[in-house]
Amino acid sequence: MNAAISGWRVQRISAMVLALCVSVHLVTMIVVVHGGLSAGAILARLHGNAAWGLFYAVFVLAAAAHVPVGLRRIAEEWLGWRGASVFAASLLVGVVLALAGLRAVYALIGGPL
Repeated sequence: MNAAISGWRVQRISAMVLALCVSVHLVTMIVVVHGGLSAGAILARLHGNAAWGLFYAVFVLAAAAHVPVGLRRIAEEWLGWRGASVFAASLLVGVVLALAGLRAVYALIGGPL
């Protein structure tokens, strides 16, 4: 039961962070596109910007924490998959998401332009 409560907390807290991040991301994209910036201009402005890098890193980590909990619940409820193996599989998904997302953030913010 403690794992279930812990997963519940992780998912709820990460959902709050994701709601804020998605809102900021969408509003920012709408404003800059309506302001006439092209994709290339947006990328040029983001390159080297530590504040946006931190923002997107938090976004990625919140998603990487949120998704595995939901996938684990789906696997338990729909597939009847329980135990350590479902936990390990969901943890692996979270780690892969985190690594891929942080790599994308690096490419966006710190990688070669």
